Parts: sequence; structure tokens; C-alpha cells
Amino acid sequence: MNYDIKDKTILVTGANRGIGKAIVESFIEHGATKVYAAVRKLNSVSSLVEQYGDRVVPIQIDLGDPQSIVAAAQTAKDVQIVINNAGVFQGGTLLAEDAIAALEFQMNINLYGLIYMAQAFAPVLKANGGGVFAQINSVASLKGFRDSATYSASKAAAYSITQVLRELLSEQGTLVLSVHPGPIATDMSDAAGLSEIAEPPALVADGIIKALKAGDFHVFPDSRAKQMGDAYKSFAQNVVEVSSS
Repeated sequence: MNYDIKDKTILVTGANRGIGKAIVESFIEHGATKVYAAVRKLNSVSSLVEQYGDRVVPIQIDLGDPQSIVAAAQTAKDVQIVINNAGVFQGGTLLAEDAIAALEFQMNINLYGLIYMAQAFAPVLKANGGGVFAQINSVASLKGFRDSATYSASKAAAYSITQVLRELLSEQGTLVLSVHPGPIATDMSDAAGLSEIAEPPALVADGIIKALKAGDFHVFPDSRAKQMGDAYKSFAQNVVEVSSS
């Protein structure tokens, strides 16, 4: 399926910085008509509004607040592409005293927030012809990392749900993407101590656009992600991307 973002209406969660902001900027530059910049605090995207005018529409979404997601879906009834980018990171080992609390915090946003987004926006996408639902996962969804074990677990769970959404939403003509960045220059990579090897967030936006044109499910946008994606490719094609129905 070849999908062009030109003249489309987009919604991006976590749009005020990092990967989310890069996606907003890139999609507008590639011809998107309007982007709903979904954030917890509306004034956090004021610079995007100043830059792009009414092509950027701030909208309030907190992935930890399901009612905010429902309200946003009722407002943004013209959305054709949803990019669920927002997420949280908390480092630490499994043996730390706060490991369970850290896992609960990250599962609430990274997993439950994804499910709430899909439930709220799948009907909107269906009504607008199918469209796209893209989930920003991580290479950590494919491999657990010692110092970010609970984050890895939350992203692995989100990746599992994304696989199911691919099959489920294909029935309504919605293309689903699972995006797996490696270290990207964001506040999150800084918190994880990866700033020295992080790559530009624009790579993620570019990777999504290329995947939409190619009809791909998996997106490995940066150099380290591509290395993992190459190793994972056979399993992905022969197991993950084969319909279970």
C-alpha cells in the first residue's frame, strides 16, 4: 500500500519536542494540510504555531488520562493519520526497590496509553477512509537492556499490541506502522545516557514517510536500528508479518 501524506490531516502525540516535533515539521514540509499537535500543555507548542500558523492545531492529550484521549478524538474528527509518539522512560535495574513502581508508571503511558489511543481513534480513521496508525516503539521492544529493563518491558508489550493492531485495523483499511528507533537525540536518550551516540530525530520522520510509500510495517530509521532490523528481518517477515487469522 502506497500512502502519501500530502494534503492529509495528521495527529501527533508528544508533539512539543524531540521526535514528535520533528515529525510535525517534516510532515508539514512534505505537504500535510494540518497537524494536530497533541500535548499535555497547549502552550508547549506555541513555537510550532508561530512557525506554521493555522496548519498546526494544539490539542490536549495526556496518555495517562483516558478521558483526554476520548475528548481529543471527538474534536479531531478529520484526522487521517495518527502518530502515537508520546512515551515515558525510567531507568533502573530489576533489582531496584522501585522496579515495580517504575514498570507500572511506564506501562500506564507506553502500553495502556497506546491501547486507549487505538480505541479512540480507530473509528475516526475508519470514518475518514482508513488512513494510518503509527506507533513509536523502540529497539528496546526487541531486546531488553539491563539498565532500562522496565522501559524495555513496556515497549515490548507495546510492540506486541502494535502487531495485533496491524491485523485488526487492516480490516478497516488502516495501515499500521511499528517504528523502532535506536538512540535518537531527545531528552529521553539524554536520560538514558545515550546522548553521545544519538542521531537526529528527523531520521524517524523520514523513516515513517518512506515506510508509508513502501507499505512497510516495521520502521528502523537510524543506523543502530537498521543493524538490529537487518538481523531481525527474517523473523519479522516469516513470523510477525504473517497473518494469524
